[in-house]
This record gives sequence, structure tokens and C-alpha cells, in this order.
Amino acid sequence: MRRKGGEMAVSSFREQWRQALPLVGVPRLLRPWLREPGSLTARCLRHCRDFRVRLLRQESAVPLVEMGVEGRRCLPLREVLLECDGRPVVFAHSVLSAPHSGALGRWFAGLGCRSLGSLLFTHPGFQRGPIEFLRLQQTHPLHRRLCHVLDEELPVLWARRSSHALKGGCVLVTEVFLVPGVLALSATQVSPLSAGMPPKPSRSESERAAVSMA
Repeated sequence: MRRKGGEMAVSSFREQWRQALPLVGVPRLLRPWLREPGSLTARCLRHCRDFRVRLLRQESAVPLVEMGVEGRRCLPLREVLLECDGRPVVFAHSVLSAPHSGALGRWFAGLGCRSLGSLLFTHPGFQRGPIEFLRLQQTHPLHRRLCHVLDEELPVLWARRSSHALKGGCVLVTEVFLVPGVLALSATQVSPLSAGMPPKPSRSESERAAVSMA
């Protein structure tokens, strides 16, 4: 069901996230993307020449995923599409665990069109929880939201999630994979020079990011 203004109504649902991928049913070339232990942004950059983060919304709203809290309450959330060479590849739905999350909340609010991974995988203070996987049925709120964003009907999709904690704050990052885009990227490998990729952040840059979180 859609609300006025294109927003998706959040229905009651149960999620069965697993820490192991099924042996069957997952496209072979999608498996390494789902299991990527590091930043998906970095992985995208290795496979394309034009990488963009398209910010869809950043607001306080009811999350489209279960947060393990009583009732369904509004929390700071952020949605983006990771696009490679003009093609959407990953839809990310990130939610803070509390309305006020200290340094993490301030940084989260100021991200803009930057990748959340630019913080999560460069700041040494983050502690990441286990990666969990889910086959998104077409009735799931995240699936319906993505169909609305892309204005098209989509098949069953695969998603993964993990939590990242820092100084008492926590953000749950759920990433939904668009199989055609991922499969197209899997066949290519772009060198950093030809892709025009920025150099790896120096230690001083990482330290400045850490200071901004203080």
C-alpha cells in the first residue's frame, strides 16, 4: 500500500535473517558481493569508471526493517543508491538505533552525498557485527520501496545487513543488491588509474576524520 506523496506504508512482517548463504538459489557472481567483508563502495570503485552516491532521503521516519525495539518508532534513517557507470547497483537503507547517537549521529546527519562506508571502514573505532542475509520477497517493505524508487517491478532480491557501533551509538546498514547491475560489474575490473579513482586516504586524512567524530 502507498501513502500520499509516494511513501510506502509499513506493514507488519517477520524477517528471517541468516548468517549463512543458502547453497542454492543465489547467483554465483552475486555471492562474493554479498560476502564482501569490506566496503561495497570500494568494491564498486574497482569495477566502474563513474561511481555516484544518489541520496534518496534522510529524515526521521519509521524504518523499513526490524530494529529490535518495542513498537515501531521514528528513527534517523538514510537511503541511497550506489550507481556505477549510470546503473543502480545497490540500494542502502541505514538506520541509527536511537534518535540521539552522539558523535555518530552528528556525522550521519552531515553525510550528504558521501558514502557511509567512507566513515565505517576508515575510522578505527567502529565495531562491526556479523553479516546476515535475507531473500527479499516482493511483499517486504524494502522491496516495495525500491520498486517505487526505480518505478519498475522487480523480482525477488537478495539483501545483507550488519550493525556498526561507535562510542555507544549504532547504525544498522541494510544493502539490497540489484542483480543485473551487479552481474554487469562482475565481468569488468577497472584499474585505479583508468577509473580516475582517488588515492587511498592517508593516515593524516583518517586522523582528521577521527577528530570530526569527537
